[in-house]
Amino acid sequence: MGYEVPSARPARRPRRMRGVLSLAAAGLFVCCVGAAGLGAWNYQQVRQSSGGARDAAEAFLHDLTSGDAAGAYDKLCGDTRARWSRDDFVQRMSVPPTINRYAIDDVAVATDRGQVRGTVTARLTRRSGAVDVREMPMVKDGDRWQVCGDPF
Repeated sequence: MGYEVPSARPARRPRRMRGVLSLAAAGLFVCCVGAAGLGAWNYQQVRQSSGGARDAAEAFLHDLTSGDAAGAYDKLCGDTRARWSRDDFVQRMSVPPTINRYAIDDVAVATDRGQVRGTVTARLTRRSGAVDVREMPMVKDGDRWQVCGDPF
């Protein structure tokens, strides 16, 4: 018959379990910090873009109100320029009721499948006094914002 010597130390959890839990907690922390950083970066990109979209819409509308339809044509996106020739656009913009004043009410920018797009809402006052609220679709092409669609 064998005799067992009782252990003087109490049973302890294996240290390996603590290491695994510590490693999992560190991984979770890194993921949370990465997600927060990515969110902040995306917010910054959209915020910067809304200013560019507003500036491009402002320049486009300024050209229209000052009678520079050819300059406004240069601020249109390729799809819209494919639908309108320069001469047709200039002729259309010179026919009353032309735009006399404008005010930009809202700018919304979002990313859709990697393409930055926006919408600028503006109040256009015609020479006749009529006021139209128009949404101008905007597309970012490289570093330049362009007006897309028929905003007039």
